[in-house]
Amino acid sequence: MTHPLPQPEMSKIIKLSDIGGAALTGKIIANDDQREALARRFDLPSIESIAADYRLEAKEHEIKFTGHIQSHLHQACAISGQPFPVEIAETFDIMFIEKADIAPNEEEIELAAEDCDVIEYEAAQIDLGEAIAQTLYLVLDPYPRGPDADSIAAKKGLKSEEEAGPFGALAVLKDKLG
Repeated sequence: MTHPLPQPEMSKIIKLSDIGGAALTGKIIANDDQREALARRFDLPSIESIAADYRLEAKEHEIKFTGHIQSHLHQACAISGQPFPVEIAETFDIMFIEKADIAPNEEEIELAAEDCDVIEYEAAQIDLGEAIAQTLYLVLDPYPRGPDADSIAAKKGLKSEEEAGPFGALAVLKDKLG
């Protein structure tokens, strides 16, 4: 028995048949349950808001999804573990293309920088909400430092980035050599 894939936390499905010749514009706003589920998925203390204004336009073999995302959330400091507020304001430019069937024996393809914001779709529908969620995740700082990170690091005896890097090691060597 196969189990259906779980539905994304902030799903907003648009059928290709709903996209006409003119561009569609709209706004996506995450509700409380969606924000809580995304915070768990992204391992964040909390997400207070996520909203995105968008423009969706069908081109010949692709669908262009552009707009602006705004979010207020809390990230945990990589040094102290304490949550601190973060504001996100980011534009996005995503291209949806139809999923291509690739034989499993084919070589991997290296993506160029301009190919990085491409999302494949299938079954003649796209999920705008999941694209917004992924965009938010990609914007997050992977090693967030809260406002007290430097003082906490100093109290714990942790080296700064400058001290721990290659030039810090050279400075120590220089001091030892006189």
